[in-house]
Amino acid sequence: MEKSQAKIRISTPPGPLNRETRAARRLSVSSGRMKCRRTSSRASKVGRRGGAVRLSPWRANTPPVFCCATLRFCSLVFVWAARLAGGRVHFGHGMGGAEEEALALANFVSRSGLWQRRSLLGRRMSAAVQARARTIALARVSRRLPLAYLTREAWFAGMRFYVDKRVCIPRSPLAELIEAGFAPWLNPSRAPRIIDLCTGSGCIAAACAFAFPDAEIVATDLSPAALSVAERNVRRLGLAGRVELRRGDLFAGAQGKFDLIVANPPYVPDGACVSLPREYRHEPRMALAAGADGLAIASRILEEAPRYLAEGGLLALEVGEAAGDLAASHPELPFLWPSLERGGEGVLLLRA
Repeated sequence: MEKSQAKIRISTPPGPLNRETRAARRLSVSSGRMKCRRTSSRASKVGRRGGAVRLSPWRANTPPVFCCATLRFCSLVFVWAARLAGGRVHFGHGMGGAEEEALALANFVSRSGLWQRRSLLGRRMSAAVQARARTIALARVSRRLPLAYLTREAWFAGMRFYVDKRVCIPRSPLAELIEAGFAPWLNPSRAPRIIDLCTGSGCIAAACAFAFPDAEIVATDLSPAALSVAERNVRRLGLAGRVELRRGDLFAGAQGKFDLIVANPPYVPDGACVSLPREYRHEPRMALAAGADGLAIASRILEEAPRYLAEGGLLALEVGEAAGDLAASHPELPFLWPSLERGGEGVLLLRA
C-alpha cells in the first residue's frame, strides 16, 4: 500500500432555509422577469453584497401558477426558482440549488432535450405543458418529494437514468473520477475487471462501462427491487452484454481478482436517519442506514477487499461525512482523499 499525506476534508450538504431567512426574503415577478428588492436590515442580511433577496410569502401547498397561453420557459424557470428558494425544500439530490432544479423541471416538461439556456428558455409552453409543470411543482413542495422521483429520471456522469423509490437518487461525486478513468491511479493500458458494490440504480456500473469500453463489469446489490431498476437502466443504455448484475451481499459470489472495486454503500448512522430532511426519507432506508456509527458496510468492504483486489488495483469508496470516523478507526491504512473540482468530499482511494 502506498502512503499519502493527503488531508481529509469533509463538508456538510446545505440544509433548508431557516424561518428567519425565509421571512426576510421577498420577490416580485412581473412579465416573466424577476425584480428583486434588497434590504440592509441586520436581521435579513442573508444575501450577497449588502442585501438580501426578499421573497414573497408562499405556502407549501401552493404551487407556482402557470396560466398564460404565451408563457415562455424562461418565465417558468424564474417563477419556479423563486418559489423553491422560498419554500421548505432541500436540494441534495444532484441539484445545486433552486435555479438548477427549475431548469431541470423546464427541460423535463418540454421533452426538448435542450439544456442550453438560450435554446430552451426562449421556447413557448403549451397549456398541457403548463399543467404538467404545475402538478410536479405541487408535489415537489407539498410532499417534499425529490424532483427525480417525480420525473422518474436522474442524470449521472452525463447520462440519464430511470429512478423510483426502490433506489437512491444518483448523486455520487464518484462520477468525476469515473469520467477521468480514475487517472492517474488506475493503469489505462489494460482492460480492467471492475466490480460495483451496492449498485442501486446501476448508474456507477453503467458509467464505468462507458469510461472503460473493454472492461468486464460486475454489479451487485442485496435488494432485488434495486436490481430491477438497474437492469432497466443497463438494457436501456445498451449494456446488457457488458454489465453483469448479481444479487448478493457485497462480494458474495464474486470470483477472481478485480482491477477496480468501486462502491457507494450506505454510510448514514441509524440515529441520524430520522433527522434527515424529508426528501431523503423517501429513499429506501437500507440504502442509507449503516449501523450506529455509519461505518458497518464501509468497514466490511475494507476488510474483504484485499481478497478481491488485483495487484496494482484500486479501491474507490464513498463514505461521505463518515470519512473522519473511518480514517480514525483505520489509522493503519494509507487512504488517499482526492480533491474533486465539482465538489463533494468523503471519497477515499486505496491502492493495492
